[in-house]
Amino acid sequence: MTTLTSRSTQYACGLALVAAIAAVGIWGAGLREMEQLGLSALTLAIVIGIALGNTVFPRIAPFSLEGVEFAKSRLLRLGVVLYGFRITFQDIGHIGWAGILIDVLIICATFTLAVQLGTRVFGLDRQSAMLIGAGSSICGAAAVMAAEPVVRGQAHKVSVAVATVVIFGTLGMFVYPLLYPYLHLSETAYGLYAGSTIHEVAQVVVAGRAVSQHAASYAVIEKMLRVMMLAPFLVILGSRLDGQDYAGSAATGRRITIPWFAVFFIVAAGVNSLHLLPAGLVAAVLKVDTVLLAMAMAALGLRTHVGAIRQAGVKPILLASVLFLFLMTGGYVINRIVTAII
Repeated sequence: MTTLTSRSTQYACGLALVAAIAAVGIWGAGLREMEQLGLSALTLAIVIGIALGNTVFPRIAPFSLEGVEFAKSRLLRLGVVLYGFRITFQDIGHIGWAGILIDVLIICATFTLAVQLGTRVFGLDRQSAMLIGAGSSICGAAAVMAAEPVVRGQAHKVSVAVATVVIFGTLGMFVYPLLYPYLHLSETAYGLYAGSTIHEVAQVVVAGRAVSQHAASYAVIEKMLRVMMLAPFLVILGSRLDGQDYAGSAATGRRITIPWFAVFFIVAAGVNSLHLLPAGLVAAVLKVDTVLLAMAMAALGLRTHVGAIRQAGVKPILLASVLFLFLMTGGYVINRIVTAII
């Protein structure tokens, strides 16, 4: 009975702790200064979590660890599923086959480059390279978190990957509008370019609005299409990793595991596309999703030790910087070629 009570207390205290951090993160993200910087509730939640995780949390961990771990794993997966209600298949129709092909090429090229450079040039382990690659190629912190259970990444590796997304996504948010006059792109083409190459949704919105509302609209649609590709990406990545060990050699007799939350992510997007739920209910689901993801990020921050991040060194930053430059230059080339052909 004592053990059961202790575990129940840990669940309650842990969930209350991450919920409080998530609430602060959501409140902070609503401030005008944070909106101008493109800092989302997820980013603020993990920053606060890391700060507490390296100061206060070690002393209260015995009373809250179970709840924190639950938020870091189960709530994360549920949050990824509900993220599907942010997109619809109708979004594809607004940008056509060109937008689809651009996103596919950029995701494949960026992730492949991340794994190859990360492991062969910068000497990173495959988990870190894949997490940084997922965040850079698809949708920032949400993609890193979604890829974590597939690649079985450790907390500090996930935090490092999220940090690279925040750094270079924020940089891109300011750089892209400054480059716009020299890109020789229409507002529509600029929107596709920004949406297909900038890391986070919030950062895409800021970079698009800095040019025009029209550019922002196309940037967000292109970005959400990129987010939609998260599910098939996770399924393919999971099947590849279940067919290989982390040294890259073939593994025999292993059952391919499809991440269930990726499948339900697609189901949620399908339900949203068919408009089966009232708009008010969908809006409520999205608010719940923001809370769940913020709680997961808070839990991740609490379980991240700065010492482990320091041990990662400058290599993750160097890899992320190369990917950032590729997204700006290679992504621009891909956009120009595809839009010229289709």
